[in-house]
Amino acid sequence: QVQLVESGGGLVQAGGSLRLSCAASGSIGSINAMGWYRQAPGKQRDLVATITSGGSTTIANNVKDRFTISRGNAKNTVYLQMNSLKSEDTAVYYCFLRNLLGKGDYYWGQGTQVTVSS
Repeated sequence: QVQLVESGGGLVQAGGSLRLSCAASGSIGSINAMGWYRQAPGKQRDLVATITSGGSTTIANNVKDRFTISRGNAKNTVYLQMNSLKSEDTAVYYCFLRNLLGKGDYYWGQGTQVTVSS
């Protein structure tokens, strides 16, 4: 099993910044991907950004000029730096980890609320 603990959400004014953190523990495979999805009220959960254990990143087109994903030195922590936040970024942000070998199961954090006021 893998446990994910998120932090860093909150209320911010439009144009502001937030940094989300997610720390993973447990059975973390050496080849994995971590990242973030988000879900706004009444909408589906959408992929925001991913980073693999090898350092490859993908970021959704609608945030790629404003958000950056990175991993900590210990490789079991992932960060999402969010700049120039907009009201449409308001959502619950979920951290995930996926072991890329074996069954490829997803593990999820509990979610952290990000609210951007206009």
